[in-house]
Amino acid sequence: MKDSLRVGFSFGLTSGIITTIGLMIGLQSSTNSKIVVMGGILTIAIADALSDALGIHISEESNSSNTTKEVWESTFSTFFSKFFFAISFIVPVILLDIFSAIVVSVAWGILLLCILSYKIAKKNGERAWKVVGEHIIIATVVIILTHFVGLWIRLVFIQ
Repeated sequence: MKDSLRVGFSFGLTSGIITTIGLMIGLQSSTNSKIVVMGGILTIAIADALSDALGIHISEESNSSNTTKEVWESTFSTFFSKFFFAISFIVPVILLDIFSAIVVSVAWGILLLCILSYKIAKKNGERAWKVVGEHIIIATVVIILTHFVGLWIRLVFIQ
């Protein structure tokens, strides 16, 4: 895979997973509403995918060694991977009760993150368990923090 596409894909996949899971858990913890969680996923899939694509676009433009074509490849790769992976989390929400959907979504996100992390480790000649473990720890911190933020929002603003 070309570097420009790999940059966008890796960023979009990671951001799509972490942002969407964090948002889902926070919204579920605060509202326990399938409709609210689905609305959050759709919002993230569109607005955040566009935002991240613009961020990558500007970042890649700031690297003078990138061609215009490479900048746009990274931009579109970021948008489409972020959109696709974020929107994939809506499937369990549609099919399952909200608690089960969250559990399945976390498992799906962790699986994808493990696969990506493993491939990165192998490509860079690093120990896979170290790279995978580091990324899973960060994802776990996001999950825990957004759960407690959601509970705090429910306590302060909803109840």
